[in-house]
Amino acid sequence: MARKVADCRDYPSATRCTLTISGEEDEVLRAAVDHAVSVHGEPNEPKLRDQIRSMLKEER
Repeated sequence: MARKVADCRDYPSATRCTLTISGEEDEVLRAAVDHAVSVHGEPNEPKLRDQIRSMLKEER
């Protein structure tokens, strides 16, 4: 299974966050949603999960 990556540097924010998360898609999605909610104050709703899932990249 290909590993996926979520990189906060790809999503500009006021905090200029540089966190990168990599792993299997479900792991990355879960961790990225938790991070977006707890650090960036995003609402924990299905729309956020869909948005993050669509922005995941294949790990090189």
